[in-house]
Amino acid sequence: MYERVREAIRAAGDYQYEHIFIDNASRDNTWRELRAIAAEDKNVKIIRNARNFGHIRSPMHAIYQATGDAVIGIVADLQDPPEMIIEMIRKWEEGYAVVIGIKETAEEHPVVFWIRQKYYRLVNRLSGIDTIENFTGFGLYDRKVVDTIKQFDDPYPYFRGMIAEIGLPRFEIPYRQPKRKRGITKNNFYSLYDLAMLGITNLSKVPLRLVTFSGFACALLSVLVAFAYLVYKLLYWNRFSAGLAPLVIGVFFFMSLQMIFIGVVGEYIGTIHTLVQKRPLVVEQERVNFEYGPGEPLSSGAEFMRDRSSSN
Repeated sequence: MYERVREAIRAAGDYQYEHIFIDNASRDNTWRELRAIAAEDKNVKIIRNARNFGHIRSPMHAIYQATGDAVIGIVADLQDPPEMIIEMIRKWEEGYAVVIGIKETAEEHPVVFWIRQKYYRLVNRLSGIDTIENFTGFGLYDRKVVDTIKQFDDPYPYFRGMIAEIGLPRFEIPYRQPKRKRGITKNNFYSLYDLAMLGITNLSKVPLRLVTFSGFACALLSVLVAFAYLVYKLLYWNRFSAGLAPLVIGVFFFMSLQMIFIGVVGEYIGTIHTLVQKRPLVVEQERVNFEYGPGEPLSSGAEFMRDRSSSN
């Protein structure tokens, strides 16, 4: 990852840069490898979190620590091709404040990719703004975009929604997302559900309105059914027997509906609870090379060699 990013920056032109890694308290050899790289290249800066603060808060903290005129967010599993950085910089030079990668296809199970697409479309329909479909956060953002994001002051930020909310002109670069090169994703059903609900509750009030409208609709339906039962009973007094089945089914139906409604309202209350706590995005345990400014531009003829045995 480090080497491919470095080569992309070299190919982009004479730019000073810093490459910030943020480590979510990994328990393998990651931190030792990063320190070995940072010892030889002062452009590399690393942050080690005190614990795993998750894939939402940690990247945002790293973006906030960047000092450049533009910031590029990229994941470390090489599912975001570093070579696209060159084209992103070219479009930024043309004047685009936001240059993002759009995942047209992916080397993953077709069903999973289909579900992701449907989720993006659902959020787009529910939200009051034009969201960005198939956008994972991979992209280049001008300094004014980063400064605007900081003004949100959100302790649990939905970055994709923030970019859509800002609304500055953007350039979209389509790409095919490759498979993860190393490691196993820690995203499980709960973390994906958390991200999905974060996107919906941050961008839309439609679910709350649906709760209200559904409540009115169910109340009206109950009145109509009750009236129909009354008429039927009056017309067939001696032959009509309602029985317990409709009563039991109706009770369980409305109890289930109430639990769904309470859950929807609870998601919004949970979002409010997170906002009012004003917790920091992460707590750092250690940072390396932040005392150095951006290094010298990488010339096209520069060579890089590192003895990998020093990190073993």
